[in-house]
Amino acid sequence: MSTLFSLIRRDKYLLLMFSPIFLYYLIFMYLPMPGVLLAFRNFIPGQGMFSGEWVGLRWFEQFVNSIYFWRLLRNTFLLAFLPLLFGFSIPILFAVCIVEIKNRTFKRFAQTVTYLPHFISTVVVAGIIINFLSPTDGIINTLIARLGMEKINFMMDASWFRTIFTSSDIWQSFGFSSIIYIAAIMGIDPEMYDSGKIDGVNKFQELWHLTLPSIKPTIVILLLLSLGGIMSVGFEKVYLLYNGATYETADVLSTYVYRMGIEGQNYGFATAIGLFNSIITFILVFAANTLTRRLTKMSLW
Repeated sequence: MSTLFSLIRRDKYLLLMFSPIFLYYLIFMYLPMPGVLLAFRNFIPGQGMFSGEWVGLRWFEQFVNSIYFWRLLRNTFLLAFLPLLFGFSIPILFAVCIVEIKNRTFKRFAQTVTYLPHFISTVVVAGIIINFLSPTDGIINTLIARLGMEKINFMMDASWFRTIFTSSDIWQSFGFSSIIYIAAIMGIDPEMYDSGKIDGVNKFQELWHLTLPSIKPTIVILLLLSLGGIMSVGFEKVYLLYNGATYETADVLSTYVYRMGIEGQNYGFATAIGLFNSIITFILVFAANTLTRRLTKMSLW
């Protein structure tokens, strides 16, 4: 016990810095976990969390058999997978370009401009998107009209939602995501590049045979972490951008949980959907980690 107290005394400032993160996960992640029982009960507000009839898997069966099940599953997967498919390589390529820039002033300017969208509130980003795509005075539709084409009501057209969501997500995140790759590239031994120049390799060969293999562990780990959130599509942006006309391509599990739980007050059913989402996420992460370990000999555990 004395050893424990001495370690706490020694690392008190580090523990103090860590405490907000610890409290966040304790309050918002671990303390609410007993509420999972609502997924198996006919919860009635006002009678306590653990009251109500035990219904077993009724809510899960009701959700799986509903007409919205496959639509929600498809939309959730696509809105999470498309930014990963089209945007995962962009931070890597951007990091390579940033490292190659010799002008420090331009390098700092480029980094600042691309990092900035990450710190903009999701509400502000959604407002920018809606204003830019406005069918009356939005800049995009103004350009379309000047080109002699008919204006498009993007926000009311379900076929455009995935494109809007994916492109805005990539724009908002690629600059900040490149920081880790830049650090990984800067950590590569310069002698490897010097040896490559002596052997006469060009820039493409240097990227393919030196840079990418050297940062491969970082790429694999970040890919696995991205797969961990593939079923956790950002509720805020979808909720701010979607509407009744775009439910067909925009409605995801998290927004459906909100409508069923908060608006419809069907708490047991909403909890069951949230638990189902968590189980699918766990299976995907476990499968991706196992597959990556077998193929590349690298994994999270």
